[in-house]
Amino acid sequence: MRIDMVTEPGDPQRPNEDYASAALPAAGVGGVLVILDGVTPPEEDDGCRHGVPWFVARLGGALVELAGARRDMPLSGCLAAALVRTADTHRETCDLSHARTPQATVVAARWDQEQVEHLVLSDSALLVEAADGTVQPLLDRRLAELPEAVRALRDQARHTGAETDRAAYVRAVEGLRNAPDGSGFYTAAADPQVAARAVTGTRPRADVRALLALTDGATRWTETFHLGDWAGLFALVRKEGSRALVSRVRTAEAESVPARGKQHDDATVLLAELD
Repeated sequence: MRIDMVTEPGDPQRPNEDYASAALPAAGVGGVLVILDGVTPPEEDDGCRHGVPWFVARLGGALVELAGARRDMPLSGCLAAALVRTADTHRETCDLSHARTPQATVVAARWDQEQVEHLVLSDSALLVEAADGTVQPLLDRRLAELPEAVRALRDQARHTGAETDRAAYVRAVEGLRNAPDGSGFYTAAADPQVAARAVTGTRPRADVRALLALTDGATRWTETFHLGDWAGLFALVRKEGSRALVSRVRTAEAESVPARGKQHDDATVLLAELD
């Protein structure tokens, strides 16, 4: 078993809002990996005195512990319990009902001698390398599949570059975050029920050679800069290591003019070779 991971802030002057951890072995067998990508709030009140790095550290730590110790509980149950535990640490001091309360995307995987279990929530990614060398991406595509009206606002903001158009698009997207009617996309915040919305599944352990977890700052290599497909990304990390992928992304970011959002983003890569 081999673990190779790296996490790097997009801006060295700002705290890294990603989290990465792996536990070997978990409850005596197998292992666990967890990565989180904290959602950067606008420069406005978010109801919390602690901030996103504090939140991801506590949620990530709780999730690793529960996933490793509670083999009787599915990963969705572990995430729900970790959300409750994290919320309990600051519900007396912070407004957890605030729409911008600290939150994060989640990727988790757990394996033993019999099976590999996965959980993906929002736009981080988990790549699975099968025993035959093929690579399958496990993704939660709900953030990318916005309603037509919201996509129109996005295109308008990109076309004009006007702050008013961008603000309208941001408001529309935020209205879809953790929507109770199931029409939007989901991130882990304070409500444990969101864990049931995650993309989950299991597969036989014998069918899995390696796992690669990535925040969207690292998936830019494929999804933003189109430098290769998922199999090519996996091959790069296999050959040159996790840091090489982040370095390639940073080079591409430096050479690009962003149409929207951050030019540089926090990037996390965690490779677990199970064989």
